[in-house]
Amino acid sequence: MKSIFLSVFLLLTASLQAADKPNFIVIMVDDMGYEGVSCFGNPYFETPEIDRLADEGMRLTDFHSSGTLCSPTRAGLLTGRYQQRTGIEAVIHPVADHPEHKKGLQLSETTFAESLREAGYATGLIGKWHQGYPVNSDDYHPQNHGFDEFIGYHSGNIDFVSHVGDHNEHDWWHGKKETQEEGYVTHLINRYADEFVRKHGVGEKPFCLYLAHESIHNPVQVPGDPVRRTKDNWDRWKWREVSEEERIAKYKGMTLPIDEGVGQLRETLIELGIEKNTFVLFFSDNGASGDFPSGSPALRGNKGSVYEGGHKVPAIAWWPGKIRPGTASDQPVISIDVMPTLLGLAGAATEKKLDGVDLAPLLLADKTLSPRPLYWASMGNNGSRSEAMRDGPWKLVVFHPKAKPGTFENERAELYHLARDPGETNDLAGDYPDRTANMLSELKSWFADTQKTATPQVGGWLTD
Repeated sequence: MKSIFLSVFLLLTASLQAADKPNFIVIMVDDMGYEGVSCFGNPYFETPEIDRLADEGMRLTDFHSSGTLCSPTRAGLLTGRYQQRTGIEAVIHPVADHPEHKKGLQLSETTFAESLREAGYATGLIGKWHQGYPVNSDDYHPQNHGFDEFIGYHSGNIDFVSHVGDHNEHDWWHGKKETQEEGYVTHLINRYADEFVRKHGVGEKPFCLYLAHESIHNPVQVPGDPVRRTKDNWDRWKWREVSEEERIAKYKGMTLPIDEGVGQLRETLIELGIEKNTFVLFFSDNGASGDFPSGSPALRGNKGSVYEGGHKVPAIAWWPGKIRPGTASDQPVISIDVMPTLLGLAGAATEKKLDGVDLAPLLLADKTLSPRPLYWASMGNNGSRSEAMRDGPWKLVVFHPKAKPGTFENERAELYHLARDPGETNDLAGDYPDRTANMLSELKSWFADTQKTATPQVGGWLTD
């Protein structure tokens, strides 16, 4: 009899502890620029479910990805530190002899999934990983980085129908098992995300779901479209060869399944009665790619650029009863803030010093964050570098034209005042040489600091 009472007591205790900790859903979409959804100004079509999140939550109108490309931003998001510390500065490239191909998230890193799992969370990743190809190392698998469950793909993108990745191999997995499965990728991601929430929303543990959509990244395919990539052929859709009407139709057709999935998750949370204990964050991994006009014409640059259009992205925070509905914040925040925010809300910890800050005071009490500089360092697939620094309204942008790949040669600095010139059209470096020099010095000091203890990686443009 005592053992029965003890079991009931432990079950109730676990349930109470789970109720004390919020659930988390982190939704990252791919290659969606600042005006990719209608609540951020999309002029082409409505995104009603994502707009509803904004109506019931908070729009973060000065939210930035920490990188301008896929892999770096994801490394920063997962670790809460600038991705330069992980050694992942560029896209982990699909071509086997590319200098960045063999890199990946090393076991020495600590992800938010690991910290939350230690704090009693059930953790899952549905969708895109892009933190290392498993053929190069088993260490790169997401289930070795704190995720209890994984359904998705390792590469930078896969065909939405055939599921062949950018490395010309089939790339769809359930856990550590490559799995043949039919279905349009966004629909599969939506389905398995909903199943994860239904499974763990009534469980003894709180949950954290990292939901990483492939859309609106190429291949450009809407539901019902044919295969564009096989192991032997890559028929890339060329938007310059079609009418603008057809281009927008594809853009809409790839975006609305995301919107439907967001609405489905919201309804499931309400159905399960856990919406008031679930924090949802929606944002993009970088600015708009050339495939679709999801960026803002008021911002300069697109994906890959350290101008605002390359990293200023739409973001929405939703938590009924906690976040005041219909609000907006123009405080500058960045994707490396996600991990410290989750850990702070969960009462979890990590031994690593994080670069991001806890956004809870902003989100829950509309408090002003302490001023801080923000940094970007981007590397293209050809080894070209560019950097940027934000200090209040001032933005420093640095390029290295015709530099040797991987180097910082041929430095050229530009200076902008974003409050007066959000489109970065008026270079003030010549008018404010001292400010330009000081910010450049700070930028270099920051990068040097990231490299003091940067995680060693295999390959890279510069080798000894």
